Amino acid sequence: MGLMDGKRGLVVGIANERSYAWFIAQSLIRHGATCLFTHLPGEKMERRCRSAVETLGVKGTWLRPMDASNDGDLDQVFAAIAGEFGSIDFLVHSIAFADKDWLKDGAFTATPRQVFTQALDISAYTYMAMANRAAPLMTGGGSMLAMSYYGAEKAVPGYNVMGVAKAALEAAGRYLAAELGPKGIRVNTISGGPLRTMSAMAVGGFADILGWVEKKAPLRRNIEGSEVGEAAAFLLSHMSSGITGQNLYVDAGYSIMGL
Repeated sequence: MGLMDGKRGLVVGIANERSYAWFIAQSLIRHGATCLFTHLPGEKMERRCRSAVETLGVKGTWLRPMDASNDGDLDQVFAAIAGEFGSIDFLVHSIAFADKDWLKDGAFTATPRQVFTQALDISAYTYMAMANRAAPLMTGGGSMLAMSYYGAEKAVPGYNVMGVAKAALEAAGRYLAAELGPKGIRVNTISGGPLRTMSAMAVGGFADILGWVEKKAPLRRNIEGSEVGEAAAFLLSHMSSGITGQNLYVDAGYSIMGL
């Protein structure tokens, strides 16, 4: 019997086979879950996402376009899920965005207002917006998960406004956990170590970050995407039934180090 047998949920954020969302979906499917997916609007984005999902061995993929910053798109996706399935058991939020021109060392102070608000909207508010629509579908309780990073807690060169957005994401997770807990819904975040995703490669000096982690992390290596995937499956399953409002570090231990 699989850890996620009989469970169904939405995974948001697969861009390709290097996405954290891809590794999370891989683990969920291996443990027996049924995953529904969204992609950014546009034929190119659909092809890219569909191709990545197909490598997971999923047949008859449920895949819908969704711009998470558009309330109308959010409404359509969750209404479609409600109409076709009636309920879901989990939600995975693995999206973030900030203008890469401002993800450079020394560029934080001058961050324009629009760049700041867009980063907060897409990287943090969308978790709340999705949770608001997913919660009524979790009729038997459920679990929600979002992806964060150590730059939410400490200043990481070049991470800049994204660090502020991830800090907001983690705080949102705690408030969502407090409000949705009485409904039997758990809400957590994972702070994954740096991985060569499309989003991460936009951060200036990312290669230096990988090298530093490999040198300083207790395990003396960077994290594997599959390790985050397995941690996510745990948090979304009944095995973590007493855990909510938490931020789980899956980063080869880097976050415990002082220097």
